Amino acid sequence: MGFDVKEASSSSNALPREDTPLLGKPRRLSSQPKTFANIFIAIVGSGVLGLPYTFKKTGWVFGCLMLFSVAFLTYYCMILLVRTRAKLDSLIGYSKITSFGDLGFAVCGPFGRFSVDAMIILAQVGFCVSYLIFIATTLAYLFNDSSEVRLLGLTPKALYLWGCFPFQLGLNSIPTLTHLAPLSIFADVVDIGALGVVIVEDFIIFLKQRPVLQAFGGFSVFFYGVGVAVYSFEGIGMILPLESEAKDKDKFGKVLAWCMTFIALIYGAFGVLGYFAFGEETKDIITTNFGQGLLSAAVQLCLCINLFFTLPLMMNPVYEVVERRFCNSRYCMWLRWIIVFGVSLVALMVPNFADFLSLVGSSVCVVLGFVLPALFHLMVFKEERSWDGMVVDVTIVVLGMVIGVTGTWSCLTEIFAPKA
Repeated sequence: MGFDVKEASSSSNALPREDTPLLGKPRRLSSQPKTFANIFIAIVGSGVLGLPYTFKKTGWVFGCLMLFSVAFLTYYCMILLVRTRAKLDSLIGYSKITSFGDLGFAVCGPFGRFSVDAMIILAQVGFCVSYLIFIATTLAYLFNDSSEVRLLGLTPKALYLWGCFPFQLGLNSIPTLTHLAPLSIFADVVDIGALGVVIVEDFIIFLKQRPVLQAFGGFSVFFYGVGVAVYSFEGIGMILPLESEAKDKDKFGKVLAWCMTFIALIYGAFGVLGYFAFGEETKDIITTNFGQGLLSAAVQLCLCINLFFTLPLMMNPVYEVVERRFCNSRYCMWLRWIIVFGVSLVALMVPNFADFLSLVGSSVCVVLGFVLPALFHLMVFKEERSWDGMVVDVTIVVLGMVIGVTGTWSCLTEIFAPKA
């Protein structure tokens, strides 16, 4: 199924977009520094917290190689989306495609939009599940000496998770994100500061302890590491809206490249130093390796605050898609509450933070970040693409599918394997 200019032109005004709630009313175009900051905020998330544990499993050299390779491939696929949108816009004469879902509809019709919508829902829900896991696990570590102590038959992790539940119902009931914007900015500043403190703490601990380290963990953990890396760089759903808001679109690719390089370096430093500090004792959530000191507790609480207020923002694309498909784009509070309840249940059942990151990265983010961008690009440019260019697109699609299937199986095996 190809792109139909007439169909897109006639139906574009009715195209519902998953980015609409996030962008709100049209606003001034972004300068290069603001575009850089927006890309940074869109990409950096909870995945970075699982990188030290991943480096423990893969080895720090192998982990760095995978991390930077995934960063480059993610950047390349983001550029494919931008180029594909530019090609389709040139056929229409003006821009009608402002989101990943619009692009899927333009290339493959309703099935393309459904595929993108499904992947976005699964990815965003996966992110929010990981947020709840981190919050509950961290609070249980900070305020409970023993995980065996139960209250009302609930473990500390379950107790804190359900303690967050009514507050998340309230935050997720807000129909517009305007009221959450100040909290979002505060949360991002707190997040960056907390990550910086963790890196410094890791470096200081490494100088004191110098544990035994491994450089390569073997091929058996390759797909596990790739899954976590892909999860960590997932932000492709916001690239087209961000490019639309950029004032100097000709330099968007350069800004994106610099931002991805900067993020990859931060991720690499965070993962390496976290593993260097604790070696084989590195836990799935690196902050739980720290002691109970005041600074450590403050950093962990800041990270929890960041994820707590980021969760309703990350859930908003899910609500937009679900309400569009089942409620004619009308606000539906009870449907949102059901989704929050389901997300909380899943978070309660997941035993390991990093294992879950790898599962989401392998099963969903690979499709959203690699397979669909390369496939859409191939379909739009197939008539004018050179043979070697088509081979590149096909290779990315096949590689993404192999990583998706093999990585998902590897992660499920790891999650359900009996623990010593």
